[in-house]
Amino acid sequence: MTQYWQAAVSEVDAKNISVLDRILIGRSAPMLQLKQVLSVVAPTEAPVMVQGETGVGKELVCEALHKASGRAGELVAVNCAAIPADLLESELFGHEKGAFTGADQRRIGRIEQAQGGTLFLDEIGDMPLALQAKLLRVLETRRIQRVGGRGEIEVDFRLVTATHRALATDAECGRFRADLYFRINVFPVSVPALVQRTDDIPLILDAMIRRAQDRNPDAMPPHFNQGALRALANHNWPGNVRELRNMFERAAVLYAGRVVTAEAVENVLLPTQGMASITAEPVRPETGVIPEVSMDAVRTIMDTEQSVDMRSYLRDIEEMLIDAALRKNGGCVSQAARTLRLQRTTLIEKMKKLSISRDGAMLN
Repeated sequence: MTQYWQAAVSEVDAKNISVLDRILIGRSAPMLQLKQVLSVVAPTEAPVMVQGETGVGKELVCEALHKASGRAGELVAVNCAAIPADLLESELFGHEKGAFTGADQRRIGRIEQAQGGTLFLDEIGDMPLALQAKLLRVLETRRIQRVGGRGEIEVDFRLVTATHRALATDAECGRFRADLYFRINVFPVSVPALVQRTDDIPLILDAMIRRAQDRNPDAMPPHFNQGALRALANHNWPGNVRELRNMFERAAVLYAGRVVTAEAVENVLLPTQGMASITAEPVRPETGVIPEVSMDAVRTIMDTEQSVDMRSYLRDIEEMLIDAALRKNGGCVSQAARTLRLQRTTLIEKMKKLSISRDGAMLN
């Protein structure tokens, strides 16, 4: 890292880092470096090109960049590969009424919609060459002309582009305009592949669990034990974070409220191999967190000839866990249910059965 770059990073606004941390999950070295780069370039007007493999989260990086930029306008995203070539010009520039057959009213294009904000052109390498020339002129003049329009309109937007293609090679071979390439590649940003930051997988899964519970408070997400996390870390992740998200969604269906083990990971990641025969273990406490009362029961069985009242011990353990969860969450039953990986209605039934009240738990 050059002395200039070190100086730039040292002056990074802590507020920008906080914004980036909320959107981009990860504390691995590659992610910390990415956030530092974004925090430096975000407040500027420099065009940014986001590069990375399919599924790494390039659009999420653009969202983080926009939020940290402080621009008041909207983030407007366009996937150039998803729109037919003959419609892409109208999509970007808009059109006037009567500009072509079917244009029965004026339409504001995506560039105008990004006024004062950020325009994100995903898969820009798929943009037709003729349209690339028009985009270059917009970047040079900061003016656009709607399809079928006569006058020009001034525009103010920050351009962020993304591609999984080697645009430098495409520019050399004439598949992409070299002048546009140099205009948009002012500040390239590379997003690391998931295989380069497997240490972030537990954090990403935690974020996915929180989002699932926010959408459905009664959701019972899967629990990935340490063996499963090691198996996930050893996977090569050709689909990157998108593949991880798909895996989690399968696990949420097949292992709701249950433990996903290292053996089960292969079934979750490769559902064509025996998905119907998947079994799961009930969630068990990790070693070292079993309540002492249950350890007393184990010692009684192992070291003496005495018997134990298993139902009584289980009742005591259940009561202690519910009491602890309520106290931890300030008496909030919904939050306590999440802590215990129970449905809210199930926890309420258990509290009634054990004569546990929220107020009583808070007084203990």
